[in-house]
Amino acid sequence: MKSDFAAARLHLERACHYLRGDDETSQETLAALDLLIEAIVAAQYTRPAAEVVDFPRLARLR
Repeated sequence: MKSDFAAARLHLERACHYLRGDDETSQETLAALDLLIEAIVAAQYTRPAAEVVDFPRLARLR
């Protein structure tokens, strides 16, 4: 099963919306959520490693 990064990001962004308090806990939680959102965005747009195929080099004809 693949992860649904877009849905996870949406839920975390909604959580940020509800943490609008000026208290220290809200601010620390927002900072942690920002880090999670950045990690999810990076994972969402990271392409899988490609397989490199080596082709034999032909001798150059003169």
